[in-house]
Amino acid sequence: MTDKWIAILAGIAALGGCATASAEDPRAAPVPIATVTAPAVLDMGPVAATRAAIARIERIDPQLGSVIAIDPTAVDQATRIEAQGLRGPLAGTPVLIKDNIEVAGPLPTTAGSLALVNNVTNRDAPLVARLRAAGAVIVGKANLSEWANIRSSDSISGWSAIGGQTRNPHALDRNPCGSSSGSAAAVAAGLVTMAVGTETDGSITCPAAINGIVGMKPTVGLVSRTHVIPISASQDTPGPMAASVRDAALLLAAIAGSDPADPATREADQHKADYAAALHVGPRASDALRGARIGVMRFASGFGTDEPFERALATLRAQGAVLVEIKEFDRGPIGSHEFKVLLTEFKAGLNDYLRSSPAPIPVRSLADVIAFNQANMALEMPLFGQDIFIQAEATKGLSDPAYKQARATSLRLAGAQGVDRLLKLHKLDVLVGPTMPPAWKIDAVNGDQISGGGAGRLAAVAGYPHLTVPMGLVKGLPVGLSFIGPKWSDARMLRLGHAYEQARGGLPAPRFLRSIEESPRIAPHLQPAQARR
Repeated sequence: MTDKWIAILAGIAALGGCATASAEDPRAAPVPIATVTAPAVLDMGPVAATRAAIARIERIDPQLGSVIAIDPTAVDQATRIEAQGLRGPLAGTPVLIKDNIEVAGPLPTTAGSLALVNNVTNRDAPLVARLRAAGAVIVGKANLSEWANIRSSDSISGWSAIGGQTRNPHALDRNPCGSSSGSAAAVAAGLVTMAVGTETDGSITCPAAINGIVGMKPTVGLVSRTHVIPISASQDTPGPMAASVRDAALLLAAIAGSDPADPATREADQHKADYAAALHVGPRASDALRGARIGVMRFASGFGTDEPFERALATLRAQGAVLVEIKEFDRGPIGSHEFKVLLTEFKAGLNDYLRSSPAPIPVRSLADVIAFNQANMALEMPLFGQDIFIQAEATKGLSDPAYKQARATSLRLAGAQGVDRLLKLHKLDVLVGPTMPPAWKIDAVNGDQISGGGAGRLAAVAGYPHLTVPMGLVKGLPVGLSFIGPKWSDARMLRLGHAYEQARGGLPAPRFLRSIEESPRIAPHLQPAQARR
């Protein structure tokens, strides 16, 4: 174990697993954000852009907890890129990688767990190798909900034993959602403009929406999952998280492609594209929306998002889209079948991953991880337990008829009888709805307290693309607009989302408020009546 990781663990022990910024702490004050876009990287050069990103992380991230570690090879990477004169839209661009994705070099891939603190595999996941080939600089590893949020039913999204609590840059006492919490918060805060997340069900799109950035869950099989710590072979996919739809398109084009080690990606090369090339600005920006038939998922709306959602629909209509109301759809039966699938596939996939790791880790199975957590409860489980792990360990394997039936049923309900049926019945190109409610407060006592959710589960279970684009603020907190389409319609989702983004206009940057209740719009109304006179 390196001195850096010993220091990290000592810090976790001292903090009880969660770093906070008090009112007196200067880290809690708003921080000016300097976002570096891809053209700016070209102007600065890879080395200067990388040093600037590292400086922003060191200056801003102590109050966010979005970055587990800076890659000590980052400046060397940038120096090589600069010396080679590499060109292209990602050349020299700093990118953060969620810490369940392997990156060659000295950093372990931990999924946020102390059980994997020595998991230095010295291998790149294929998606990371593709990023390097495109000239991107892997600047560090992003924090996440530990084990991608599948350990406990009482979890706190954005918390991991190694990284502590990731915070929402719009209000530091608000949750960033998860499990790609650090990737989203870092992009929202301007530490980088691009990061890679992973999703099984909502782990890209929820944090993207709640932090006010763009997130794309691609079609399952478009991006390789090799050397990514798994949850579900049926639903897992890495994907881009970015400051704009164009940046997300550039990042997706770089990481997409077939991988012989991942059978799900067999068709990826046939479907990947230069996603950014089809995005228009200026007078042609609305071309993708003109005449598009858009299904409005009223059955998946509400939970405090009505006002920005209506504005988003008005924007789509003004750009020439035809809106079709869909008031009813029963999503209820999907969830119970999906959960059985996730439990079964998680045990099988994690056991395979742990057995195959070349690193000297102390756990080689889910049962080992459960025992490790129990033995290290004070550091691993100070805030919530591992009831989902225990349920997964009790599953009977991929040959279990009950598992097979659950997978077939959930796929049919979400796919053929879900997204596909809605699109065909109403002659639609895409479905839209609010992605998630505004961010809830971080709650170490009760865990996540989420007031509702959109229709992202349909896309997650079916394995279909789901793009979320910021659509506005609710009392100062961001919410996103979801675009969901059929299998392999990733390019069209990006075109539609980009056209909406261009028509929507700009949105306020994060203000790093200690609490949204301290904002000038809200604070006066929380005072006693006599104080407001």
